[in-house]
This record gives sequence, structure tokens and C-alpha cells, in this order.
Amino acid sequence: MRLILLCLICMTLPVLAQDSIVFGVHSNTAPLEWRNNGVDQGFNIELMNRIGQLTNKRIIVRRKSFQQLLHDVHNPNSDIDVITVVSPVNMDRQLAQSDPIYATHAKAYTLQGKALINNWADLVGKRVAIKKGAFVDVYLSDKLQKFDRVDVDLYETGFQLLIKNQVDVVIAESFVARRLQPMYPSVRSSSDALIYGAFNFVANATKAEQMNQINDALRQLKLSGEYDLLVNKWFGTGREKVDLTFTEKRLFALAIVVAFISAAGLVYTGFISASLRRHAKALNAELTQRKLIEAEISELSQQFQSVLDGIPNGVTIVNQALQHLWSNDNNIHLLDSAEFYYIDNDVFNLKTAVFNVLSSQTSFTADMRYQQQFWQLQLHPIAYDQVVILLEESTEQHRLRQANEEASRLASLGELSAGIAHEINNPTGLIVHAVSLFSAAMKDLTPAASHYQKQNPFWLIAGLQPDVAIKELQYSCGSIEEGAKRISRIVNDLKRYAMPHIADEYTRVCLNDVVQVAQRLTANQTKAHQVSIILSALSPCINGDAQQLHQVLINLIQNACNASAAKQAEIVIETSVQDDKAILSIVDNGCGMNSATLKRITEPFFTTRRNEGGSGLGLSVCSKIIKEHQGEMQILSTLGHGTRIRLTFALAH
Repeated sequence: MRLILLCLICMTLPVLAQDSIVFGVHSNTAPLEWRNNGVDQGFNIELMNRIGQLTNKRIIVRRKSFQQLLHDVHNPNSDIDVITVVSPVNMDRQLAQSDPIYATHAKAYTLQGKALINNWADLVGKRVAIKKGAFVDVYLSDKLQKFDRVDVDLYETGFQLLIKNQVDVVIAESFVARRLQPMYPSVRSSSDALIYGAFNFVANATKAEQMNQINDALRQLKLSGEYDLLVNKWFGTGREKVDLTFTEKRLFALAIVVAFISAAGLVYTGFISASLRRHAKALNAELTQRKLIEAEISELSQQFQSVLDGIPNGVTIVNQALQHLWSNDNNIHLLDSAEFYYIDNDVFNLKTAVFNVLSSQTSFTADMRYQQQFWQLQLHPIAYDQVVILLEESTEQHRLRQANEEASRLASLGELSAGIAHEINNPTGLIVHAVSLFSAAMKDLTPAASHYQKQNPFWLIAGLQPDVAIKELQYSCGSIEEGAKRISRIVNDLKRYAMPHIADEYTRVCLNDVVQVAQRLTANQTKAHQVSIILSALSPCINGDAQQLHQVLINLIQNACNASAAKQAEIVIETSVQDDKAILSIVDNGCGMNSATLKRITEPFFTTRRNEGGSGLGLSVCSKIIKEHQGEMQILSTLGHGTRIRLTFALAH
């Protein structure tokens, strides 16, 4: 029995005498270090086993957590001799370190849909998960970090925090991240390599001699080519080692599902194929017919579009939200212009107009103004929430209508004035002649009345004292004479209003001279007002009658003074030349006029000063004189903000 025990001891002595290397493993990442059916395997483990064979040392694999392995490798008394870690390129750890084993890198990982990380600057202000003790941690140890660092024990912990939105970015080593991504489909790679590193064997500094032996064996494997065979085995092109058992089960289940789907697909495909063949002929015939119809519709649509694009009027279709559904783009800019308003100066709002038309489902037509042009606007409902807008310029029609109305007034006034002028002038002349006689007689009777009053102190004339009565008679004679002259002036204005124009008598007239003459003749009316005269240095001249032009400007100045009677008036009279036209304008800051007054301002006998003695013929005569001079009169006025009258004439050449 003792002999047998002695033999066993002798047989085990070589084994016990053989040194061992405890290889600490923490990873489950294929193909570096992983476990299949309870057997430790992978590139690092097989490489370490070959190194053990070359150094005549037994390799013992012991699995621990990464943090425990880092702690143990720094402890000279630990049970771990060697571990495999990644070190940044050109940076050595403070341990006994082998030659590089296999290159790797780390990059940024984020959730799907987040912005890409192009460089370290893109991490500023973000929450970044870093594995404590990993080569990323070593790389950043002496660098300024402008992001919020979150330390984790494992890269997988970082991915879990990323899913929970507790970090924004995870910087992970590529082999580990490649294994984790299938388990976290919402995580994606978001950058190129940010850090390059290499796998190394490291040991406690007290085991430097052991690390030298490992390095010698590693170099021998590289020189012999056996290292390359291991690399090709575990990292061959297009291949990555995986858990074969799990993969086989998953592929088998997937194959069964695919088989059932394929069988059902074959049956369904046969049924569909038969049905499709039956309908193919019918569909081909229908398709041919539809192509013919579409060609006809397309041709008709193009013809219709050409017609709409060719008409000068604007045509636009809008919905209730004022979205342009279609337009021929003719004059459509008017609808959004602030200068496009109703002919009575009311503000135009397209949204309000469209809403009213859709609410009432009735068409709407209005006359509009835009600068010096007149337009007709039409809105027609064509659907529950759509309106067609038509724009047509009516400037010429408006002018013709105005000319026709004025011609009608002139004709009627001419007939009236011709009939009554003679009848009014005769009695007016008698009144003036009689008043002159009464005035002369009162002068002669005044001494006689004074003499008689001395003889008869109680003598009265019409119940008044003789001297008072004579003064009243003299005042009454003056009033009668003034009234008769006013009647005569009105009759003369009527005759002038209906008088035919004689163009051959026109001469060259300077508008600057007209302004200066009118200013002198109205000096008495304008002395209480502030009058500014701005004369053009070009001295604009026109062909016309100077006396008639004086009459026009004097009338306009008097109207400006009357409009500003209640406050200190500011009147500006200006001459200018624009585009071969002579311009004469007069602006006041008086009471202004509303739209109703503006419509009738040039009508004969229309006046707002009837109680103050206005005849209503002043602007009528002015309008007639301006038209006889081939000019235009534009009146712009706002109630409470004054009036601007602009007279435009052709320059004399």
C-alpha cells in the first residue's frame, strides 16, 4: 500500500512542480472571451493557453467582475496574475504590460434619431457614460472634460441608462457594443472612432519577470505565424464568433416559422396568380381606355389653362383660409395691397369679404380704387369653402361715366343758365341803378332832415330818430347793392360754367406767376393763416388762360381758408414738374371731407356753406376750367386731417 501511495506521489510531483498563471477573465464578449456550454474559450483564452505551453506553465482561468479584476491586479497578494485590458494607443498603464495583442477602438453611441457625434466638441454639455477603469477612462484621466461624466461599472449599464434617458451618450469599446446592440435595438452607433486602443496582457508590477516571459512567447507566436492563424480563426473576414447553441435554437425556430409561411405563401400565390390572370385582360383594356380619356382631359385642361392665362383680368380661387388654390397671376397683388380700397375710401379686407360671401352664399360686386386706377371686384361662391375672385380694370369706363354725367349736368345747366341769365340780369340792373339813386338822394336829404329836426324835435322817420333812420337807410342801400352784385356774380359764374371753350385764345402761362398773382389777390383772406409757397426752379409753363387759372387758384385758396377757420391754418402751395407734366398742388390741415362730400364736391350748387353764403359753383367752375385746359384735378381728403388738391397739366413745348 505504501508503495502504491509513493508511486502516486511521484507521478503528481511534476504536475505540482509546474508553475501556473491565473488568468483573470471578466468578459462575455465573443470572440475575445466567452463561455459556450460551460467551457471558457475565445481568442484571449486560447492565446494565453499557447503562451502557457511555450512557458511551461499551466493556465488557470478565473472569472470575476471587471472592477474586482482591476483591484486584484494592483494587489501583489491577490490570486490573479494576468488580465486582459484595452490600453489607449501610445499610453501605457502603470502595470507590467505586454505587447499589443489586437487593435480596437471606442466610439459614441446614442438613441436612434439623435444627432451624430463628429468629434469631442459635440459632447460639450451632454451627459456621457464612461466605464470606470476602462481604456476610455484611462485616456480621459489627464484631459479637460467639458461634458457631464457619469461613471458606470459596465458598458451595458451605460446602455440601460441611455434607454432610460438618464445619459445622452455612451462611449463604448466596439467589440462589447457590437454584442450589446442586438439587445438594445433603439441604440445606434453615432460617430467614427474617437479613441484607438489595443488589447494587452497586464500584471502587477511585482511580476515583471513573468510578463517578460509572456512577451517572449507572444513574439515567438507572431514570428512563427501561429498568431495569425489564431486571428484568422477568431476574427476571420466577414465572421464573428457567437453563441452557437443559442443561435442554432433561434435559427431552427425561425426556419420552422419560415417554412409555414412559405407553404401558406405558395398556396396563396397560386390563388392570386389565377385571379390576376383573369383580371389582367380586363385591366389592360380598362387601362388603354383610361389613357385615351386622360389624354383628352389633359389636352382640354391645357386649352382651358391657356385661355385663363391669356385673359387680362385676374382670376383667383381661394378657400376660407385664403389659401390660393389656383390663379392666373394677373393683378393678384392688388388683393394684398394697402392702397386697394373701396371707391368710397372704405378699407378693403379680403378675409372679411370672403367670409361674408361664404356665409351668405351670394355673389358680391364692388367698385374699387388702386392709386389712379379703378377696378371692379367680383366674388362668387363656387363651393362650401371656396370663392372665385375676378378683377377687371374699369378706369376707362369710370372716366367715361363721369364725363357723361358731367356732360349731362353741363347741358342741363347750359339750358337753365341761357334761359334765366337775361331774366335775372335785367331786374338786377334796375336794382343797382335804383340803389345808386337812393344813395345819392340820401346824401342830399341828410342836411334837410337835420334842419327840419331842429324846427320839430319830435319828428320821427319810420319810428326812429331822423339821424338814426338815415344811417339805417344808408346801410340798407349798401346791403341791397351788395346783394344785387352777388346775384350778378352768380349769374356770371353760371354763364361761364356753360360758356364754350375757345382753345385758340390760349397763351403760354407760367404756373409760378399764377401762384404769385393769386397770393397777392388773396392776401387779405390769408393774413390770419400760415401760407408756404414752394415754386419749382424749372418754372413750369402750360398753354392756357391766365385769368381763368387765377380764378381757379383763388377759389382753392379761399376754400382752404374757410376749411381752417376754426384753427390756425397751414396752407402749402407748390409747383413742380414730373414726367413731362406740370403739377400745381395746394394742401391744408383743415377739417377735411368725408366720402359722401367728396362724391358731390364738383356738382353745381352743392355746398356745405349754404348758411354762410356759399353758392356751390366755385369748384364746379374750377373743374370746368381745368378740363378746358386738358388738365386733371385729384382731390384727396380725410375728415379731420385736411385736404390735398393736385392739378396736373401738360407742359407747353
